[in-house]
Amino acid sequence: QVQLVESGGGLVQAGGSLRLSCAASGRTFSSYAMGWFRQAPGKEREFVAHINWSGGSTNYADFVKGRFTISRDNAKNTVYLQMNSLKPEDTALYYCAASTVVAGVPVYDFWGQGTQVTVSS
Repeated sequence: QVQLVESGGGLVQAGGSLRLSCAASGRTFSSYAMGWFRQAPGKEREFVAHINWSGGSTNYADFVKGRFTISRDNAKNTVYLQMNSLKPEDTALYYCAASTVVAGVPVYDFWGQGTQVTVSS
């Protein structure tokens, strides 16, 4: 029902910035929270950031806190991930996901195909 398309990835030098976008098409719901995840080759997918339906609540993985900012524009059905002070270890395929919240815990039901972020040293 909902398709998510990430964009904004690319190659950047360490210390640089990128802004990822995730555009939703089809049905979207105000109850959907959104999250960003990433996965490097040979590694587990890991949580990066989460934002609730209204944008009033966010949380981040410890390794990106203070560097990355998640935001959303519900009028545009788009969620963003502003990434500053990028490090080579941030290199990964970044996915956005839409979630319902069950008992206060997000369950990610819809996933994008990912956008590659490569940070060079």
